[in-house]
Amino acid sequence: VQLQASGGGLVQAGGSLRLSCAASGRTFSSYVMSWFRRAPGKEREFVAAIGWNGGTKLYVDSVKGRFTISRDNAKNTVYLQMNSLTPEDTAVYYCAGRPGALTKLQSDYVYWGQGTLVTVSS
Repeated sequence: VQLQASGGGLVQAGGSLRLSCAASGRTFSSYVMSWFRRAPGKEREFVAAIGWNGGTKLYVDSVKGRFTISRDNAKNTVYLQMNSLTPEDTAVYYCAGRPGALTKLQSDYVYWGQGTLVTVSS
């Protein structure tokens, strides 16, 4: 499975962006998909995850109520809608996928996209 993240860019505080992660391969619909991010000078952290059918979602506390993860299995794509962005959301965002159970642990993820940069100006 190959993952291609896109949709990053420069946005003002309070604005919105939608990230997309397109996957190759026929097994996408059975995979858990997640977004992680690495802010400047910080470790990569979990942001959000979604189960194979979209029924279960997890979020890090700092994005709850602002970010929404979703997926379209017919298009082999997972999305991250980001609203009310703050400068603290500035990071490279990575999508990741794995078969099996929903998890926040980076080490559990097998497939990774290349990252897309989100910059939020104050």
